[in-house]
Amino acid sequence: MTAIGKNKRSAKVTRSTKETKISAELAINGRGVTAIATGIPFMDHMLTLMAAHGFFDLALDAKGDVEVDEHHTVEDIGIVLGEAFRKAVGDQKRMKRYGRSAVPMDEALASVVIDFSNRPFLAYHVNLKRSMAGRFDAQSVQEFFRAFVNRSGTTLHINVMYGDNTHHIVEAVFKAFGQALDEATMFDDRITEVRSTKGLL
Repeated sequence: MTAIGKNKRSAKVTRSTKETKISAELAINGRGVTAIATGIPFMDHMLTLMAAHGFFDLALDAKGDVEVDEHHTVEDIGIVLGEAFRKAVGDQKRMKRYGRSAVPMDEALASVVIDFSNRPFLAYHVNLKRSMAGRFDAQSVQEFFRAFVNRSGTTLHINVMYGDNTHHIVEAVFKAFGQALDEATMFDDRITEVRSTKGLL
């Protein structure tokens, strides 16, 4: 992960509370290289997918009170990752700002649309027939994304059109999330300042 330190669009964030201790290093212009250890194998898997499909280099280490449940750790990972993206994009000059992706995973189809708008808002339309994916309670995924938008200042719309298997649904969401983030954080030579007629986000 040494490339992170050389990447101009990168960030390091740490968060320490009585419930969790989390550190993250993020490079936007990466190759999808990851070193992720959250203490929650399912989240390790989802964040690895997000980074791989978004071409982000991400090192993340989290220790939390998972003996209580996974909620605090999953939510605080969202906080840290949101802060990391907010710092890494900087002033957003030349950045596309908007990103969208639709990803199938077997019988499931998920759509994610994001706007680095500096207006936090989450629309989350994910119907789970079963909340558990193995030993992971997928209801906490919404808390991850709520924390992310609040700290990153993004507007995020997540819609699952259909799907039966909880693992497939959540996996499609995280893959689409990574791809939407990738598009939104790309530079466009046609954009000289921030992409807003107001001149400010």
